[in-house]
Amino acid sequence: MENEFRITRTSREIYDRFFDNYSLEQLNKIPPGFNNNLIWNIGHIIVSQQIMIYGGAGLTLMVSDELAGKYTRGTKPEFDLTQKEVDEIRSLLYSPVVRTEEDYYNRVFTTFTERKTQLGFTLSTVEDAIAFNNYHEGIHLGMMMSIRKFL
Repeated sequence: MENEFRITRTSREIYDRFFDNYSLEQLNKIPPGFNNNLIWNIGHIIVSQQIMIYGGAGLTLMVSDELAGKYTRGTKPEFDLTQKEVDEIRSLLYSPVVRTEEDYYNRVFTTFTERKTQLGFTLSTVEDAIAFNNYHEGIHLGMMMSIRKFL
């Protein structure tokens, strides 16, 4: 599992660079032909990690219900975020990942409800969810790389 956690940490470092390389306006811009923007994708991977892992284990998420509602699967940006809102999302890039790793090694995840993802992957264990989360983050990073070409 150490490799899976290393992949997650590296993924989050890549996402973090978007905050330094793109303006607030660029983070919020939805290019023609896209349904979302850079900041939505970042909010989405933070919320999805929580839902997949903590939600699957029947545990409380480390993100607010409001944040989860804005960035869960099937949502899209309804308005431009303020710098304060962007800063909040950035502040959540690492702490949930660190906590997940700690919780994993402290054996907090004692149960897991099996489910099939929208893409057809079956998640039977928390280990499956952690691995799938890395795949999911890669998909959204690819989307962001496409979006940035139009900014």
